[in-house]
Amino acid sequence: MKVKKILVSQPKPATEKSPYFDLESKYGVKIDFRPFIRVEGVTTKEFRAQKVDILDHTAIVFTARTAVDNFFRICGEMKITIPETMKYFFTSENLSQYIQKYVAYRKRKIFFSEDGSVQGLVEAIKKHQSEKYLVVVSDVYDENKSIQKDHKDDIVSVMDENNIPHTKAVMYRTVSTDFTQDPDFKYDMFVFFSPSGIASLFKNFPNFVQGDIKIGCFGPTAVKAAEEAGLTVNIAAPNEKSKSMAEAMDLYFKENADK
Repeated sequence: MKVKKILVSQPKPATEKSPYFDLESKYGVKIDFRPFIRVEGVTTKEFRAQKVDILDHTAIVFTARTAVDNFFRICGEMKITIPETMKYFFTSENLSQYIQKYVAYRKRKIFFSEDGSVQGLVEAIKKHQSEKYLVVVSDVYDENKSIQKDHKDDIVSVMDENNIPHTKAVMYRTVSTDFTQDPDFKYDMFVFFSPSGIASLFKNFPNFVQGDIKIGCFGPTAVKAAEEAGLTVNIAAPNEKSKSMAEAMDLYFKENADK
């Protein structure tokens, strides 16, 4: 098998029980964990420039823990007290549990997608048409540190399509990791988990040619971004046989062991 050195674009697992380590010992591969992107919060000055009044809204929509963290960070820095009547909407039940870090969990004000999808979240939102929604989103970081439109905000697009009034609030941004000065940046496989990771690859290496390098992507948006960038996706998860990226990689290695 030609694949010997793999880059997984996520932080290194905190536990030794990670299935990625099992892959290393099972197939004799080396896996490095190096995020292609990092997240940083916008400043209060940048947030104020958006002219968004948080207290003008009665419901907040979150799609990631980072969104939750930065929402409450901004509120703290701006000394904004969130009323107990505020409602919170999440893409999954697991994500909804995370808000206990900041507020008491009360079922009457916590709502989430039943199936973990953006469409499921919108269905939950449709049941509360009278709310004034604030959607916390990320944005990309350009050379001038300016806020620019992020075309990957799925929840915003779907809310637009369903004519659900809302305000978009950029509270954090995605920044590409710089790998250009790393002479050892040579891998047989890259594994991505977001469109931002794909974008970072080409920002670091504008003339990147895939060649024999294998590409793994977790999630339909990452797969779409890779294909739109001209890459061939060799491993796509989740799928009918694999729920996780590690499972999909395991299956790929089994099926291609003799190639």
